[in-house]
Amino acid sequence: MCGVVGIVGQSPVNQALYDALLVLQHRGQDAAGIVTCDEDGHLHLRKNNGLVRDVFHERHMRNLTGHMGIGHVRYPTAGSSSSAEAQPFYVNSPYGIALGHNGNLTNAQELKRELFLQDRRHINTESDSEILLNVFAQELLKADHLALDADDIFQAVAGVHRRCKGAYAVVAMVAGRGVLAFRDPHGIRPVVLGQREGPEGFEYMLASESVALDTLGFELVRDLEPGEAVFVDAQARVHSKVCSNGDTTFSPCIFEYVYFARPDSVIDDVFVHRARMRMGTRLGRKILREWPDHDIDVIIPIPDTGRTVAIEMAHEMNVKYREGFIKNRYIGRTFIMPGQTQRRKSVRQKLNAIALEFKGKNVLLVDDSIVRGTTSREIVMMAREAGAKKVYFASAAPPIRYPNVYGIDMPAAEELIAFGRTIDEICRSIAADRLIYQDLEDLVEAVRKGNPKLTRFDCSVFDGDYVTGVGPEYLEYIRQRRNDVAKQKKAREYAHLDLYNNT
Repeated sequence: MCGVVGIVGQSPVNQALYDALLVLQHRGQDAAGIVTCDEDGHLHLRKNNGLVRDVFHERHMRNLTGHMGIGHVRYPTAGSSSSAEAQPFYVNSPYGIALGHNGNLTNAQELKRELFLQDRRHINTESDSEILLNVFAQELLKADHLALDADDIFQAVAGVHRRCKGAYAVVAMVAGRGVLAFRDPHGIRPVVLGQREGPEGFEYMLASESVALDTLGFELVRDLEPGEAVFVDAQARVHSKVCSNGDTTFSPCIFEYVYFARPDSVIDDVFVHRARMRMGTRLGRKILREWPDHDIDVIIPIPDTGRTVAIEMAHEMNVKYREGFIKNRYIGRTFIMPGQTQRRKSVRQKLNAIALEFKGKNVLLVDDSIVRGTTSREIVMMAREAGAKKVYFASAAPPIRYPNVYGIDMPAAEELIAFGRTIDEICRSIAADRLIYQDLEDLVEAVRKGNPKLTRFDCSVFDGDYVTGVGPEYLEYIRQRRNDVAKQKKAREYAHLDLYNNT
């Protein structure tokens, strides 16, 4: 999962891009980058591994001149990364193009071979974003003239849709021409368009989430449609077109609402916070229906994404709600870390229990989901160590039994705790006294109630139904890349490479 942003303004956009990336930091903590374009058509790039605040210093910001630019925060889906894989990526032909991408191409290896054999293009990293950039560049070459216009852009995006499979939300900038965003034909990953009026005219922003618009005073205009491209030219004129053939089903990723998106965002006309409230209501009703004589004394959320769900559960069940964990906000998301030992250690560094809220009580812990189960088990043990009599566990999402192939680092299937296990077996594995999962139908309805026009979601991590069609060969390929052994090996290789490059 990554965050993308693009701005065409009437004044320098470097600070606005920086501020937007700070707001989107939850979508990726591995690397960050910004590229701007000045009035002479020169591109200025700064990117590196690390958090936004660590990548950009005053000297870098001064060099990022120009009234339009794009930015990216990266989250790796195959382990630790080298700074060479930080985005945006750049190619000089045609026109000069920079691009940042959120998602994952499921036919990346075929495209890489095709780009070399057919288009004579060399791919220098393991990132499918570089592949997507080169596909777009090759399609844009077909314009074959210097007077590039919006129709040329849209024809190139249509070519991307024909060639690329998977999930992609893209921002790109063509030097001196404008900023572009487009969304895959299924709309799996989100992109929004916003505008604000300044003293010299309208400015436009394209971003992964509406919260990036809010914090900078942009008004949310709308979400991009599936397969749609929006091009804002250098004169801040907006052009848009659905560039796919239109025979695909709109299937946004439901996990955006469960976990990834900020609660103050609106995605495809659904308020994320309200969707999570409805998840809590439905999960509370399920417990009352299936366990009417429960002995739960207190409901305690696992911060932060479990909080909204837990509050509504407590209200629905008429059970006390308490904050029982204090979170260290300087520790990253643990389920993307390679190695079980590192995850266990990180959980203890990330959370600390308030013993007063646990001692002598039957506690229901509430989290957004359970992926590997390592974090859940550690938290259950922390609750017991803090004095809880019994520890129950509730997940706002159904059991995650299948790997994600659309840009979320949910690992090889055999590393998912729910893979091939019953609920009782999962419960014993995380050392809980009882385990309650949200039903998939309830999760879908909790989100869909915010926008009844959403008739389908990508729920592949729960039901194994991949909307773009994924065969066993590709699942085996990502298993080989995403298992813990592969990640640890890659992390060592990249650490050595970065050390070499910095000497």
